[in-house]
Amino acid sequence: MERFIVTPKEDKAVTMTIRIDRTLQEKYNELSAKTNRSRNELIGMALQYALDNMEIQDK
Repeated sequence: MERFIVTPKEDKAVTMTIRIDRTLQEKYNELSAKTNRSRNELIGMALQYALDNMEIQDK
């Protein structure tokens, strides 16, 4: 009989708590309902977009 080998799962996700304005949360709730995507997924997408398109200017 062959062995059943289980390898460790690579977990890339982390839990993070942030505080946001209530109106921003409501907008993400509405967008979530319209797109059938979770609020978490949408916020993750928005954060990635911000990082990819961010420009830092010196004073």
